[in-house]
Amino acid sequence: MDSRRNTLIQKREEAALGGGQARIDAQHKKGKLTARERIQLLLDEGTFCEIGAFVTHRSTDFGMEKQQFLGDGVVTGYGKVNDRTVYVFSQDFTVFGGSLSETHSEKICKIMDMALANGAPVIGMNDSGGARIQEGVVSLGGYADIFYRNVQSSGVVPQLSAIMGPCAGGAVYSPALTDFIFMVENTSYMFVTGPNVVKTVTNEDVSSEELGGASVHGSKSGVAHFTMANEVMCIQNLRKLLSYVPQNCEEKAPSIPYTLGNETRDVLKDIVPENPNQPYDMKEVIQGVVDADSFMEVHASYAENIVVGFARLAGKSIGVVANQPAFLAGVLDVHSSQKAARFVRFCDAFNIPLLVFEDVPGFLPGTDQEWNAIITNGAKLLYAFSEATVPRITVITRKAYGGAYDVMNSKHIGADMNFAWPTAEIAVMGAKGAAEIIFKREIDAAADRDAAWKEKEKEYGDLFANPYRAAARGFVDEVILPEETRMRLIQAFDMLQNKVKNNPKKKHGNIPL
Repeated sequence: MDSRRNTLIQKREEAALGGGQARIDAQHKKGKLTARERIQLLLDEGTFCEIGAFVTHRSTDFGMEKQQFLGDGVVTGYGKVNDRTVYVFSQDFTVFGGSLSETHSEKICKIMDMALANGAPVIGMNDSGGARIQEGVVSLGGYADIFYRNVQSSGVVPQLSAIMGPCAGGAVYSPALTDFIFMVENTSYMFVTGPNVVKTVTNEDVSSEELGGASVHGSKSGVAHFTMANEVMCIQNLRKLLSYVPQNCEEKAPSIPYTLGNETRDVLKDIVPENPNQPYDMKEVIQGVVDADSFMEVHASYAENIVVGFARLAGKSIGVVANQPAFLAGVLDVHSSQKAARFVRFCDAFNIPLLVFEDVPGFLPGTDQEWNAIITNGAKLLYAFSEATVPRITVITRKAYGGAYDVMNSKHIGADMNFAWPTAEIAVMGAKGAAEIIFKREIDAAADRDAAWKEKEKEYGDLFANPYRAAARGFVDEVILPEETRMRLIQAFDMLQNKVKNNPKKKHGNIPL
């Protein structure tokens, strides 16, 4: 019995070493953690249960049968984060560069199947050189097996991806199919074709970081939802994000105890400037309304004219979507529409109520927007809100102009409650442009054209640059003082907590992709 025990202990020690101490040291020298160290940081202490530690590849070509490593380049299993079960896989770059083989793929698929069957999130930590070339089409098939499970799990259990090193070629499509992607600055990158191929095909000289690093995907492409300075911060934020989301689509997000007190927030009184053309930071409004230090922004550096993220209100998880007047005046454009639509659909899939702060002058005009399909992309956000069945509340802080008013969770597309501040302006367009169109003849005929224009602008503004016409029609449920907003929202979300709404029976809609 002792020899058999020793054999098991030795195999465990061998599996724990992955590709060996020298390769572990090389990983550390790059500023990177090992696959197992990442799992230890992610999960609650002592909760990790490994599956498939002794799996080895089956390849016999190119002398591969002489190179066997227990685990075959990926550590898989389950454990707990904040005392809630999660499933995890972590690719081990010390074994064949973390390359994906048939058995490597089977281990990941097994974990994903278990997550789906048991209704718990799955977290993938990617650090891989791509498909294992020695296995040919078998490794490509392994990727497809994973992609299929990503799609089947979508909207059923949360799927999070952390890019901890290279993720190139076909490997990028699994993270792209998950709900959120985290990247680490300077040590992780994603691209379909690498710098060498780009050089050959387009004659462009570009580094891996410039082509697909964290800063690029965090600000230019929007592929990465979060970028972190190091792996420890990345893993800490993975844990944080999980605290806002439920285990699966059948549950509600966890809440934390909260006792109501004085919910008036005087800080909100003077945020919106008197001058309707002066910008302000909508994040100050968000911070003034939600629970202290609870706002976790998503896509912080991408399409900054709209702000999305998770927060808590009276201890309960909510999703926030807000126009940002401090950036491009808060207009909706191609990228902001895509960004917000994806976030709205995630929140709706996982029963997270939506809070919308609106200050939008319209859609961004120009050939660039039209040629890049602002029509289709704007329709994505419209579709996402119209489809959402979770509690949905809008607060109009200032401008709500044109078609953008409709799109930003208006009453007409199914919002449950719509509030407006006294500074709200709900109209087809701004008073200046409207006056020029409506009163063009009078203005042109006037002796003092500028004075006449200002007079007509004031006339139009007095009629429409306020929330009361919309309130008279019931398009706004209540006009409230800014400092009352937090309490009104707490009461409204509490009222809506048992909301039941079923969309028409269908296989699925045809969102304008």
